Amino acid sequence: MQPIKRPMVMGILNVTPDSFIDGGKYLVPAQATEHARQMMLDGADIIDVGGESTRPGAAVISVEEELRRVIPVIKAIRAESSIPISIDTSTPEVMRQAALMGVDLINDVRALGRPGALAAAAATGLPVCLTHMQGDPQTMQLEPTYANLLVEICGFFEARILACEAAGIPRAKIILDPGFGFGKTVEHNLQLINRLEEFMMFGCPLLVGLSRKSTIGVVLGDPTVDRLQGSIAGALLAYMNGASLLRVHDVAETVQALRVVKAIQHEGLSDH
Repeated sequence: MQPIKRPMVMGILNVTPDSFIDGGKYLVPAQATEHARQMMLDGADIIDVGGESTRPGAAVISVEEELRRVIPVIKAIRAESSIPISIDTSTPEVMRQAALMGVDLINDVRALGRPGALAAAAATGLPVCLTHMQGDPQTMQLEPTYANLLVEICGFFEARILACEAAGIPRAKIILDPGFGFGKTVEHNLQLINRLEEFMMFGCPLLVGLSRKSTIGVVLGDPTVDRLQGSIAGALLAYMNGASLLRVHDVAETVQALRVVKAIQHEGLSDH
């Protein structure tokens, strides 16, 4: 993968029946490939393919099922494009197989915490994204509590970076995701976006994924409201606070909003 420019827009491609926004829409490989094609046209810098839902309460699936969902889609995208592809997985065998298919990044919400994941990721030689999550998807949103949110997340990142380095993954290949919505209250989520600079001490690019999540509905006072505008507002603020990668469902709208912000920042149209 080329060095990360800022911001990089990561288009979400959930090949799952139960993801919280688009579950079931892209289970058929042809539909998933067409959606990836559209996100590329819309300006995505990277496509994030995931076969296991990590929404609150999501069930664990078998390795075989996860491979069945993601490998044909990765093959199809790679057959027609050289766009960077991220594999959103915590499963060592999926990491290995996806790497053989030509993916460029391992994006793991469990921060390479499953048995064998560190070794598998290191063996691929790929960059990795480490997400902070309190608990697991089955339990993470029941009663998330912290004595000090930022201190605890920084401590987690420090420990996982050291574990990665010990396994042979250099810091230069590590991206950090503070885990918006992964074992966090609404107040925690808002604090994370507002205090992103706290995580820059590690010298790693930051990924933020707040697209369409429930906190936006809570802020807007209606859990059923269309969260597009709120997602874009959050993404723009995350970018302005230091995020290098924005993981989004709505690629075209996010890319357009970022283009306007960058034009204003640079007082011209050259940087877009």
